[in-house]
Amino acid sequence: MNNLKIIECPRDAMQGLSDFIPTDKKVEYLDKLLQVGFDTLDFGSFVSPKAVPQMKDTANIVSKLDLSNSKTKLLAIIANLRGAKEASSFEQIQYLGYPMSISETFQQKNTNMSIVDSLGELVGIGEICQQQGKGLVVYISMAFGNPYGDQYNAKIVTQFADVLATLGASVSSLADTVGIATPNEIKDLFIAVKEMSDKVEWGVHLHATDENANAKIEAALAAGCKRIDGAILGFGGCPMADNKLVGNINTRKILEIANKQNLSTGLDINTFNEAELMASSIFNG
Repeated sequence: MNNLKIIECPRDAMQGLSDFIPTDKKVEYLDKLLQVGFDTLDFGSFVSPKAVPQMKDTANIVSKLDLSNSKTKLLAIIANLRGAKEASSFEQIQYLGYPMSISETFQQKNTNMSIVDSLGELVGIGEICQQQGKGLVVYISMAFGNPYGDQYNAKIVTQFADVLATLGASVSSLADTVGIATPNEIKDLFIAVKEMSDKVEWGVHLHATDENANAKIEAALAAGCKRIDGAILGFGGCPMADNKLVGNINTRKILEIANKQNLSTGLDINTFNEAELMASSIFNG
């Protein structure tokens, strides 16, 4: 049986909420997720609290998590060298995640840096990860196009993928940031980047509507993808998308398709169901 890594992204689900979720409530939810069996938990971020106030307690959360009986790895999102230094100081965190856009406009909006400056920042982040024994996950944002009119084609993405491999990225994910990718585009681009750089573990972080999520998941799997990001109940919108119904892929959909295709995920379904109930309570107030 082939394996599929499911990356659960509660950080992505929580960060857009205007009402602050109490730290202890976050810890309770994250502790439950740690028992489900996910490969990796994208649990928080070390970014400016002004930019993402919901994640201002990430450092406090790390020390409160119960990691004693979990094999799930922790991933924290960073936006610059300062965040990388802070996140890498925690022994419990195995991965640092860095969003890198091929859209100049979005990169400026997301990190207040140009693409060129961000690549320079990434060199330093890669060095920190190497020194501290952390894995570096780079998300290629706007990998399937952008709403700003910035130049885009698949060749730009594959060239970008080649550069990332030389900068120390151990994992890279194609991010459908505004949910515009078609299944064929997902399949073709994933195959192309994987062929361009087979030293990097490739994954996808897709946004979708409830109606087209399954087709996108199936396209990624058909391309040979073995690493997919999701969020329980599909929580976490995409603020840059025109369609408010576009959001994270519902993790249950990934799990159901994986089961149909006889892919092993390592998830405990009973604990997953419990986490789903907890998520419904947290995100629906």
